[in-house]
Amino acid sequence: MAETNIISKSRNANLCYSAFHNVTAMVGAAVLGFPFAMSQLGWGLGITILILSWICTLYTAWQMIEMHEAVEGKRFDKYHELGQHAFGERLGLWIVVPQQLLVEVGIDIVYMVTGAKSLKKLHETLCHDCEPIKTTYFIFMFACVQYVLSCLPSFNSISSVSLAAAVMSLSYSTMAWIASIHKGTLPNIQYGSRYSTKAGNVFGIFNALGDIAFGYAGHNVILEIQSTIPSTPEKPSKVSMWRGMIIAYLVVAMCYFPVTIFGYRAFGNSVDDNILLSLEKPRWLIVAANIFVFVHVVGSYQVYAVPVFDMFESFLVKRMNFKPTRLLRFLTRNLYISLTMFLAIAFPFFGGLLSFFGGFAFAPTTYFLPCIMWIFIFKPKIFSLSWCANWFCILFGVLLMILAPIGALRQVILQAKDYKFYL
Repeated sequence: MAETNIISKSRNANLCYSAFHNVTAMVGAAVLGFPFAMSQLGWGLGITILILSWICTLYTAWQMIEMHEAVEGKRFDKYHELGQHAFGERLGLWIVVPQQLLVEVGIDIVYMVTGAKSLKKLHETLCHDCEPIKTTYFIFMFACVQYVLSCLPSFNSISSVSLAAAVMSLSYSTMAWIASIHKGTLPNIQYGSRYSTKAGNVFGIFNALGDIAFGYAGHNVILEIQSTIPSTPEKPSKVSMWRGMIIAYLVVAMCYFPVTIFGYRAFGNSVDDNILLSLEKPRWLIVAANIFVFVHVVGSYQVYAVPVFDMFESFLVKRMNFKPTRLLRFLTRNLYISLTMFLAIAFPFFGGLLSFFGGFAFAPTTYFLPCIMWIFIFKPKIFSLSWCANWFCILFGVLLMILAPIGALRQVILQAKDYKFYL
């Protein structure tokens, strides 16, 4: 028989599990698009948004960790369970589940595209004279790896995959900024306006906000990760989880800031929406970095797919009265992977997808939904420090949610004009 509760099937994780699962969930493909975002924002606004996002999302991560055991003797193992506690049984479900699904499916689509483009860059770097292969085929290769990994039953069973992904994310981020330093500053480099029109600049800024928001998406699996950690009155789960989160955010800073600053410094406004596509030398380093990106997104895909598997399988078993068999697990997981593969092939636009999902889906679940739940649950005094901090994050997150998809949709439309779907 297949397990239906695959998230908290066992509670034997620790600080190390918390750290590398959070690094895998947080540090992802988005960091490769940060230099491009800087080219749209400029030095001052770009650094400001990057720092504000780091501080705001660390604060909301702490809130979610604290709210995991907001009720004595009860653990909210999933995001929607916390939402139901804050907003009510029915309303909480409708507020949280669609947003969380959009985030997790969106990340998996972007990681399909990212893994495929890394394989394609690897092929082009190692084989100059070979016949070019379309991105579509590399997306299919990536999906085949996921079909195999989806057989692993639970969060704990993908720990080794997640650990490898966390190591890879730190490695390729380090390689990206080292290669940017090695590249030096391009001749006739420009750091001014990237676009020739005012409308282009405005939409570019909107698009960049979504790129940066995408980089802070780990909140969508925080409760699921924390649910694997044991908890006692003497040592609640939030202790190990918070320490692991601090480690993860230090790694985030070590990855995001150098890649953004040195990548933009090296290429200026000519940087690609994926920094590794701009880098050509040293050849061995570019090859290694693309291998690391591929390994990382393979693991990260699973970290975000497992909660979706759990949600679908629980719904089919508890609501639709299906038997929790291995066949059910096999069919639902392979169907999900096929769906994300189909969408990745249809829309293989790395930069546009980053920004759209970053603003439309990630900003709510990462920047301001935890703050709203905190206000509903703990009711901080008006104009207190907690109240002011929460409302600042809410306003900042709402702006990201409104503005980023506008710029992203424009970029996707521009990129799609010459794209031939499925050809």
